[in-house]
Amino acid sequence: MEENLIINISEFNKGKEQIIINKKYKFNFSYKRKDNSKMYKCTEYKKINKCKSFIILNDKKEILKYNSSHNHPKNEYDVSLSIIKHKIKDGIEKSSIPFGIKIKPLYNKISKEMELICPEYNSIKSQISRNLNKKLPSNLTTFAEIPSESEYYKTKRSENFMIFKNFNSIIFQSPFQAKLFREYNDDIFVDVFITRTYAKELDSFYTTSFEILKNKEQETYKMLFEKLKKNANTCNNNIIIEPKNLHCDFESGISKAAKTIFPNINIKYCI
Repeated sequence: MEENLIINISEFNKGKEQIIINKKYKFNFSYKRKDNSKMYKCTEYKKINKCKSFIILNDKKEILKYNSSHNHPKNEYDVSLSIIKHKIKDGIEKSSIPFGIKIKPLYNKISKEMELICPEYNSIKSQISRNLNKKLPSNLTTFAEIPSESEYYKTKRSENFMIFKNFNSIIFQSPFQAKLFREYNDDIFVDVFITRTYAKELDSFYTTSFEILKNKEQETYKMLFEKLKKNANTCNNNIIIEPKNLHCDFESGISKAAKTIFPNINIKYCI
């Protein structure tokens, strides 16, 4: 067995443990043996190389056996990507105030310590966002338990993001989204349940609100459109908006509610 093996811990596939050897090769957890030691197989064993290399560790992460017969080149970039994602995720999970973490400085600190070719920050931003989202409160069991006030209901500019909440509906819309909704409302797209609008001048679709709805009743949808209309009008010096088209699925409650609030709107069903 090789001497001076360096072990790093990472993870793959929903938190399953991954072992990295000498910052060169990755091994995914395979199974637990009868003596409680763990078998890890090279990540290339299911790929075209069908690498036979494996490593066995005891519960103290001490190496019991290492087969280093790799038949493929090392991949330091791929290894560094796994390590830095894991280290950032670990930093988030250990923090009592994860949304207070300044991610870019944390990334810079970890990348310097790693002494590897590190991935660019932009390539892991989405992973960091997912890790932060997982730190949101997850112990809600009923709609009524969703809080009426929360630090998470504020934008980075400290603007209110939640504009309405009652016993069966919550609507989130930032001032910027309200501006988009009032200025580009010829075509409104509904996607259970997010509203989007198409800005012709920018040739792009933009999300204009997010909703959490307890049911799919017509009255619930009616209230939703009414509040969105009211919020857009409030941000527009009370100039009434009149959307031309609503794009939605075949759920009758949505189209009927929209017709009630916007009598002249055309309903275009999505196939």
